Amino acid sequence: MSLKVAIQMDPIDHIDINADSSFRIAEEAQARGHSLFYYTPDQLSYQEGVVKARGWPLEVRREQGNHFTLGDMQDLDLSTMDVVWLRQDPPFDMGYITTTHLLDMIHPETLVVNDPFWVRNYPEKLLVLAFQDLTPPTMIARDLETLKAFKEAHGDIILKPLYGNGGAGVFRLDHNDRNLASLHELFAGINREPLIAQKFLPDVSNGDKRIILVDGEPVGAINRVPAAGETRSNMHVGGRPEKVGLTARDREICAAIGPLLREKGQVFVGIDVIGDYLTEINVTSPTGIQELERFDGTNVAEKIWQAIEARRA
Repeated sequence: MSLKVAIQMDPIDHIDINADSSFRIAEEAQARGHSLFYYTPDQLSYQEGVVKARGWPLEVRREQGNHFTLGDMQDLDLSTMDVVWLRQDPPFDMGYITTTHLLDMIHPETLVVNDPFWVRNYPEKLLVLAFQDLTPPTMIARDLETLKAFKEAHGDIILKPLYGNGGAGVFRLDHNDRNLASLHELFAGINREPLIAQKFLPDVSNGDKRIILVDGEPVGAINRVPAAGETRSNMHVGGRPEKVGLTARDREICAAIGPLLREKGQVFVGIDVIGDYLTEINVTSPTGIQELERFDGTNVAEKIWQAIEARRA
């Protein structure tokens, strides 16, 4: 089966081909005989009833700095494609949300991965609210007094932007910290969005586990260990990936959330687990498949394409 595949992603020029999950997905698609078309989110448009993208036929290769070749620019009707990948990084702002509305217009006749309707309705830090028995104490609020009450109740907390990503803007406020009001003022000056607060989990010193699920089934995990002096374990800010297995609790968490992910068309998902607690369900542009492949030999990209090909069949 040969599929016509479009990939909506951030500029491909400067990606790290040894870490970028979108590159690995494209590489596997090409190896399976699928044709690739690449465009950036700003080139997506709606034109008199047609959802279009200005972009390029794409070939990829595992040569850093010489890792792609583009064909001639085209103005493509995306409904003519078999699959469209929604793979640009957050922030999950109105620009991002608008792309999900436009891609909604061609899905499911053209399979959009992940399903844009549920990507829009299930952003990373909100979907976990449906699984309170799996998560640490959590609050979403904009009001300072409400946030102060949560901190007073739990003492040591993590505060972060509700729609942030990659560890940006994440703060730990321990029992003695007096910066909540200042941080609230800082965030309020940037946007009008709420903040999310969670009880701090000391187990994060042992790592923040990224578990990859394909079509609702766990296929493996990597552990991300914070750098010395850091609370954040994200690889974007120096977290160190290491090999790790799945525990019975990990499998319990995956069994609880997997059916919902499968039902809502979330083919490629990365969840974050600290100790025994689920902290995020990443559906927008999850990462980690190349690290998992190096540690365990698990070809996650192959499993993703098998799931997509089954849907297209």
